[in-house]
Amino acid sequence: MASESAIPEPTLIQSLQASIAPAFAMHAGVILGVFTALGDATLTGAEVARTLNVDPRRLERLLYALVSAGLLESCDTGFCNGPEAATYLVQGKPGYIGEEHQLLDELWRADLLTATSIREERPAAKHDFATSDPEASLAFFRGTAPSALSFGRRLADMIDFEGVHSAIDIGGGPGHSLIGLRETKPDLQVTLLELPASIMLAKTLLADEPLANGVRFEAGSIVEAPSSTTHDLAILKAVIQVLSREDAAKTIRNTYASLNSAGRILISGVGILNDDRVSPSEAVFYDLTFMNLYPEGASYTRREYRDWLSEAGFVDIAFDAMPSGSQLISARKP
Repeated sequence: MASESAIPEPTLIQSLQASIAPAFAMHAGVILGVFTALGDATLTGAEVARTLNVDPRRLERLLYALVSAGLLESCDTGFCNGPEAATYLVQGKPGYIGEEHQLLDELWRADLLTATSIREERPAAKHDFATSDPEASLAFFRGTAPSALSFGRRLADMIDFEGVHSAIDIGGGPGHSLIGLRETKPDLQVTLLELPASIMLAKTLLADEPLANGVRFEAGSIVEAPSSTTHDLAILKAVIQVLSREDAAKTIRNTYASLNSAGRILISGVGILNDDRVSPSEAVFYDLTFMNLYPEGASYTRREYRDWLSEAGFVDIAFDAMPSGSQLISARKP
């Protein structure tokens, strides 16, 4: 029998329980507009509350929670944004990612149903891109557009455009990854391949975007068939992780057929696991989220991606990480 001194304290358990609260506080701050109200200023709690038209006594609790979380700073004259909040959570600034937080409601609700998904052997919070309500889908695309734009900009900084005259964003949702690329290479010929209903939503969101002029829209499913034209670069962001293993292999084969000779494929997403399956931690925990949202979606290992790419005919397979922390897989068609 273990001695009393050998019994551990529930430190890790308590830490995990407490770690949820700062995330919820951040979410509330974004939804209320706290960070945008502060901007580059230092304001009292009453001044922020007046800007947001909320009860100052209630808001002050949140402000102190955000200080504790490290997003706000406090001093004798009031509250101000910390460095990260000032850069990424103030609406109107180039780095703003606050719209992504509207998607967290869906993800967190899904994560709460992990036990149900396991018991009932089904995605308890099933998300179906093909049958989603148009308004809900539009809100989803609007929420993902800023991250897609940032992704395109990061790609433009990372890849060599020599010999790249055309690019296709496969399953690219709002299409803003292509806009990010065009900021660096405005003459790039670009195509968005999406499901028919998603194409209509993307056209709506891109209507007032100058760099969307000349974007080619192709309705279809890469699981079913290649693109009707060939390209120098194919991007699959957060696509493979929503598919079954069989459909993932089909998608990569059809992408191969959608590329010109020497064309490149770029696969990115949070669902790319190291072969040990316990890292990176983001991919490990998103594996649970995918189980709750998609019938066959999952975080797949590097070995699985390498096998699919090799079997399709790709060479020069490489794994990298983006500045955002997302994994990036690249390969070339001979």
